[in-house]
Order: sequence, then C-alpha cells, then structure tokens
Amino acid sequence: MSVINVSESLDVRKAFSNFPSGVAAICAIVDGVPKGLAASSFTVGVSLEPPLVSVAVQNSSTTWPSLRKAERIGVSILGTGQELTCRQLASKNPDKFDDISYTSTDGGAILIPGCSLWLDCSLFAEYPAGDHVVALLEVHGADVHLQESPIIFHDSKFKSLDLARSR
Repeated sequence: MSVINVSESLDVRKAFSNFPSGVAAICAIVDGVPKGLAASSFTVGVSLEPPLVSVAVQNSSTTWPSLRKAERIGVSILGTGQELTCRQLASKNPDKFDDISYTSTDGGAILIPGCSLWLDCSLFAEYPAGDHVVALLEVHGADVHLQESPIIFHDSKFKSLDLARSR
C-alpha cells in the first residue's frame, strides 16, 4: 500500500478521484440569464425533514455568487452521454448554455433533459469548508427518470453505470 502526502493537493485530488460520484448540473435563471455549474461533490439525503441535499463549490467559482441569489435552483443529475454538457457547464465560458437545451420552472430553476433526476431547490444554508463552500439546498420538488442512466465520475474519467432494473 502506498501512502499519499496529503499536503500535496495533486496527491489528494488523485486519492479523492478513486471515489465514484454522480455529476450534478446546478443551474438557474438569474436576472433573465441562464447560469450553471457542474459538480461531482453533490450529496443527496443530507436530511429527510426538511428534504436537503448538498453541494460543495470552490470559493473561486464565479458562477456560484450569482446562483446563490436565485429564487429556485435546479439540480439535474447528468446522464450517460452528457459528458459535453458537463464539460461546458464546468468551463469558464460565459456562454455556457450555447447548445444546451433546458427547461425552466416558474421559479427559475433550470432542468436539463436526459438526466436521471431533477430537483427543484432553494438555498437553505451555506457553510465555509476550506477552499470550498458547502451549500445545503432544500428540495421542493423532484422528478425521477428511471430510463436514464446517470453518468459517473471516477478516476478523473466519465464512466457509465449499467442499471439492471428488476421488473
């Protein structure tokens, strides 16, 4: 077994990449403009009463300061084949939504088609966490799409999850 040096950020990133995670698109209409980011640091089931999920966002994010002001924030768990959507939302490009189709709720939450789960949320609380902020989002509505398989981010690569559905 090799032990990593946790004082080296690249070693920590490599270690953390060995934990597979789904990828969430966190998006909303802010001042009439679609805003969004991609996050693999998304967690469901933080609380059932009230229903809370969490996402960790880098302090250096230029998108989160806008998103956090939105009345409603959409969370779309990206599906297999949406790698380009993820990369586009993760980019620094100011026109992230070029070529990304989406719908929005009356409250401004953006939901992306082809995802395995949609959540309509609002900001519940934020907590500083090192070089990130952990945002708790309260879930107001959900729509599950069982026919869609979520994309997985593991070992710094996108992978698919083959879903075996019992009938």
